[in-house]
Amino acid sequence: MFRPVSSQVDFVSLEKEILEWWKKHDIAKKYLNKNAESEKRFSFIDGPITANNPMGVHHAWGRTYKDLFQRYKTMSGYRQRYQNGFDGQGLWIEVEVEKELGFRSKKDIEQYGIDRFVELCKERVRKFSQIITDQSVRLGYWMDWDNSYHTMSDTNNYTIWHFLKTCHNKGWLYEGTDVMPWCPRCGTGLSQHEIVTEGYKEVTHESVYVAFRLSNEINTYFLAWTTTPWTLSSNVSLAVNPTITYVLVSHQNRHLYLAKNLLKVLEGPYEILQEVTGENLVGIEYEGLFTDLAVQKDVGHEVIPWNDVSDEEGTGIVHIAPGAGEEDFALGKEFSLNVIAPLDESGDFVEGFGWLTGQNVANVNPSIFQYLQDTERMYKVETYTHRYPVCWRCDTELVFRLVNEWFISMQDLRLMIAEVTKKINWIPEFGLKRELDWLQNMDDWMISKKRYWGLALPIYKCSCGNFEVMGSKDELASRAIEGLADFEGHTPHRPWIDSVKIACSDCGLPVDRISDVGNPWLDAGIAPFSTLDYTIDKDHWQDWFPADWISESFPGQFRNWFYSLLTMSTVLENTEPFQNVFSYALMRDEHGEEMHKSKGNAIWFEDAAETMGVDAMRWVFTRHNPAVNLNFGANITDEINRQFFLTLWNIYSFFVTYANIDEFEPNAHFDQNNLTEIDRWILSELNDLISEVTLNFDRYQSAEAARKIETFVELLSNWYVRRSRRRFWKNENDTEKGAAYDTLYACLVTVCKLMAPIAPFITETIYQNLVMPYASEEHQSIHLTSFPISDPNMIDRDLSEATRMAMQISSLGRASRSKTGIRVRQPLAAVTVLLPQTVNPDLLSSVEQQILEELNVKKVVLINDPAILYDLRVQLNTQTVGPKHGRHLPELQASLANADQDDIIEKLYSSDPVTITLSNISLTPEDFLIQRIEREGYSVSEESDYLVGISTNIPTLLYQEGLIRDLVHHVQGLRRTANFGISDHISIRYEANENIRDTVALFEHYLQIETLADLIEFQQPDDTFTQDTFKIGDASVTIGVKQN
Repeated sequence: MFRPVSSQVDFVSLEKEILEWWKKHDIAKKYLNKNAESEKRFSFIDGPITANNPMGVHHAWGRTYKDLFQRYKTMSGYRQRYQNGFDGQGLWIEVEVEKELGFRSKKDIEQYGIDRFVELCKERVRKFSQIITDQSVRLGYWMDWDNSYHTMSDTNNYTIWHFLKTCHNKGWLYEGTDVMPWCPRCGTGLSQHEIVTEGYKEVTHESVYVAFRLSNEINTYFLAWTTTPWTLSSNVSLAVNPTITYVLVSHQNRHLYLAKNLLKVLEGPYEILQEVTGENLVGIEYEGLFTDLAVQKDVGHEVIPWNDVSDEEGTGIVHIAPGAGEEDFALGKEFSLNVIAPLDESGDFVEGFGWLTGQNVANVNPSIFQYLQDTERMYKVETYTHRYPVCWRCDTELVFRLVNEWFISMQDLRLMIAEVTKKINWIPEFGLKRELDWLQNMDDWMISKKRYWGLALPIYKCSCGNFEVMGSKDELASRAIEGLADFEGHTPHRPWIDSVKIACSDCGLPVDRISDVGNPWLDAGIAPFSTLDYTIDKDHWQDWFPADWISESFPGQFRNWFYSLLTMSTVLENTEPFQNVFSYALMRDEHGEEMHKSKGNAIWFEDAAETMGVDAMRWVFTRHNPAVNLNFGANITDEINRQFFLTLWNIYSFFVTYANIDEFEPNAHFDQNNLTEIDRWILSELNDLISEVTLNFDRYQSAEAARKIETFVELLSNWYVRRSRRRFWKNENDTEKGAAYDTLYACLVTVCKLMAPIAPFITETIYQNLVMPYASEEHQSIHLTSFPISDPNMIDRDLSEATRMAMQISSLGRASRSKTGIRVRQPLAAVTVLLPQTVNPDLLSSVEQQILEELNVKKVVLINDPAILYDLRVQLNTQTVGPKHGRHLPELQASLANADQDDIIEKLYSSDPVTITLSNISLTPEDFLIQRIEREGYSVSEESDYLVGISTNIPTLLYQEGLIRDLVHHVQGLRRTANFGISDHISIRYEANENIRDTVALFEHYLQIETLADLIEFQQPDDTFTQDTFKIGDASVTIGVKQN
């Protein structure tokens, strides 16, 4: 006996029960050890989740993919490591700790103490690592949680040291001076990866139009425009496009140069005095705006050429400040311009800027505008909305600042990485192109951060110019001349590592480590080496390297994690670190909007798990096309619960209910000779499903696998179970009934195993009831079983095709009934069918009985000529005839009405080129439309070249059969109202007119069998009967039922 199953189910409560059962029986541990001795291995490297905040539903999406493919490989017998990763170093952690402490700048950290601050960062990582672990367990994500790797670990950091040492030995590591995006709040630069990925937002700024007076000219100016007024103090040049046409205009008592196409920016009348090309303006000298500042002393200013200058906005003249702009700095190097760097790391103006010194870049615009007004250089100020870079962690607007940073050169590596990248299978396929595009266009990799919590870059730079890289802890110990004792017992982080000094190998002087920490993508990119003991145990590393599969979201990771993995593996081994990469898009809310706390549409994982259920979430994630953004919310998971999980649950509940009545016990090796045709069909579909899902999972096509399972469950419910119900209902326990139980049991258990990697909770629930009472301890959980293997001998393609044909005919037949309002319970004389030419008509006989029962008809008539169901009429296609012969249209229509329609139709259906003449005008087939008109006595539907018509004439005997079926329907409803058991026998009393009485007498035996009625009486039911009055046909009928 199986545990009884209600048709009502609370999926969230079910999941919590299963969680407790797994914990009580230590199932996860047994799962992790299941294939420990297997010769097959599947290597997965986890992209570490940032241990900085609780998990969101978007994290659950990615972790679902990671879990389902590892579960599939476990069920397929593969040995695995099941190692989760936690990312715990870098600015994202620092910013949150600063918020908790109320800090506003780096100075606050230094006053508090770097050591205390770093320990708080570690604490935060440990705290949220545990929170995320607990959330992941709730998700059903099974990993070796006690063996999770941390990017802040000593092993991870020292392995990066080895990588950087290798870069140095190959000449790829260097210190460079450049203008970089800089966060004044965080006091650090941001790399190109960080900016491109998620570093822009819509911002409205005050832009300014400024007049630069030409040298030795009293009243002639260049009109330039900038959205960063603070950079004007560092202006050293103006740029024009040599090919653009510029004009000199007389305007507001001044002469102004600007691009001809941008005269619209002028306010008021103007007169064009001269037209020149930009080439004629190159080399002209002009006066600086801030000549009173010390930093501008002896600085010359002149116009330079720049092909990137546009005449689409602004004035076509660009102000250049090499110390405050990335492109400006590049131009400065090209034209040997002075470089004036205005800002310190907090965004304050440095010494030498006079009245600006000490002012912060965020607040300086009003002072600059007033200065320009006072010196008569201001033309106008306008608000300007544009995409502007912001700090991706604290949301502060970035500035561009001249700094010294450390880089890995891409000059040699770029092509090497590209060759490695091409060896990898990218899912979706466009991932390869995106990665190659990034590699082609990216700058050198900036790896340094002027912060505190992170990888301590093992670079020691001497005042003599020599710099060295320590490649390991042992190398540092062997080179140390001071501070090693203070460092011992600590992790390789600031401030403890800063105590250690080495002797310069060139001059012998003591050298400190540079104070910078590393780019956090170094931390994650080294994972295929650090987690596999690359520097400790090469045999172990080779056993698991490269990874068979990795997975992360693609919008950012092409430039971040995927890139860092590829770079670090190319440097160390010049080979791919993973063989397959599966990536997915971004999550949005149900309406396609970005999720944000401020908008109130963010969904927290715990809330979703508690209200939607984890299985529903996982199924939504899995069935979605990963290449496009996912709209997610409660309505979407509710739909999955209703349309899929409840359908599966109802099949399960139906099976258990009847199996218990008949005391069915499963038989793993049931006699296939007893199978009916519909049993063989659904088992054929099942084995075909196994092979398809296996292939999909092997190819990491999770969406395809999920949707095929959905289709099968729909077939199982709406065709197999619905059409087999009478076999379960009947009293006799014969071989046909036993075959139905064996078949449905096999389908339920097998489909649960196919689903188990995606929906671990509901499948475990069903497995525990259906299988566990008969299973060995080894198979105590569905997740300890093997993935199903398809039996090709069970797949019957012809039977599957025939049954799908029956479904199509039945669907169109029901549509034909619906068109005329004839209910399905009303029997009809015949259904007439025209099959597509691609369908084998010989298959019809094998499913004819199913069609008869589905459509409640007495026979199936197969035809070859649609004219049996349709009258065909020809009419003119006015859309083609009108433009060509519009004035002759009335006479053409009259001529067509008198023409031989059959002759025209025959010509139109001919495969040969034809011309049809009406009223001496030649027409082609495109000038005609063939209209189908249903013949009298038929209702017809068509789809996919199927044509299905039902006979609408209903003889008296068939009409009476329809009435008795309606009566059976209402009796069954009263049984449910009275809460009778499905096997309870009843008595029926009814009151009706003579026609209904004659119908009951004619079909009394049928009524008894269908309703389990032992007694049927024509009389008014008394109060002991559950009763109601219904309209059947044209009659009012009172029906009462009572349990015997």
